Amino acid sequence: MKLLGRDQLEALSGKQHKEFLTTSFFLDTSKNRMSKKEIQLSSKNLINTGRLKLDHMSLPKDKKESLYQDLDEIRSFCSRTLPAYPYVGLALFSCSSQGFWQEFNLVKSPRNLLVFDRNPYVRPLSAILSEYHRTCLLTLDGKEAKWYEIFMGEIKLLESYTGDVPGKVREGGREGFSSNRFERHRASLVHDFLKQIAKITFRLLQDDTFDWLFLGCQDEHFLELDPLLHPYVQKKLKVRVKTKPGDTPSQILEVALAAKDRLKKQEKDEIVQRFVTEVDRDGLAVCGLGYTLRKLNRGEVQTLLVSRSFSTPGRSCPRCKFLYEDEEVCPSCQIGTSPLVDLIDEAVATALNTSCEVKHINAPSQLDGYGHIGALLRFKA
Repeated sequence: MKLLGRDQLEALSGKQHKEFLTTSFFLDTSKNRMSKKEIQLSSKNLINTGRLKLDHMSLPKDKKESLYQDLDEIRSFCSRTLPAYPYVGLALFSCSSQGFWQEFNLVKSPRNLLVFDRNPYVRPLSAILSEYHRTCLLTLDGKEAKWYEIFMGEIKLLESYTGDVPGKVREGGREGFSSNRFERHRASLVHDFLKQIAKITFRLLQDDTFDWLFLGCQDEHFLELDPLLHPYVQKKLKVRVKTKPGDTPSQILEVALAAKDRLKKQEKDEIVQRFVTEVDRDGLAVCGLGYTLRKLNRGEVQTLLVSRSFSTPGRSCPRCKFLYEDEEVCPSCQIGTSPLVDLIDEAVATALNTSCEVKHINAPSQLDGYGHIGALLRFKA
């Protein structure tokens, strides 16, 4: 299954097997950097390292046997699949005792990693998804328009439309029309054409599957089209790009990906700056692990910000699911908490399951000086 969206991630993060642990396996399978033999060797080394780790883990026999079975199934899958595997990354999740198995084909290479934990380790997938925005690109001229979907480095034609707009008039008019009269007639047809373009664009974006809209057209058409766009569409419009309907999909994709890279960096810079401003003025933000977990437990977080490399163990309450740095007894439930391999992964999963945005921030950034983790809040309690 190809990793495509947040709904897959939310479903995966909700898979928790109370009595047994889940094995999460991530492998870089990029053939641009490694040969097939090197990829297979990386897979074997990762599984062998996991087996050695499992040998020294203090677990009941049935739980250990389930994890050993996970490793055997992952080894068998990799042996069958890797020689002809076409993607640059692979993620596998297994809990053999519960009959649970999930695989994801990744378009961005993860770090090689194997984790035994209560839940599937979703943080690498969340980080990959945070790099991609589902984009609609509209490119048009005076009489033709095309709409493309651009997502995860791929482009697909959604729709095309051609209006009944004649070419510009030459000196002396056309078919009995004076030049001025013909141009007024043509301008009316162009306006009708652009009204139809605005209507189609609204329909395509109305189901809210697109994060961004890119627009490729000349200034003269943009000035007339912009007032015709629905406010919802105008809100999605992020940038104008240099494309035209006659360009090939590969040409359009190249332009769009360059624009997306610029926008992603700008977006993350802006949200970190907003976070810093809110923290410094004691506004709608908190920083540091303890304060952030407290707000996350209370459902006050709107956007969780995490330094991409930040990781730390922690604890969680098996009843209320609250997360803690080191509380051995839950202050809310007054029952013993359970240890976590990676508290940050659990925080990301909790955020996803409570409709929070998650932003994975590359280091170095200003977030590093604020405890590597923080949150923008829905409200201030």
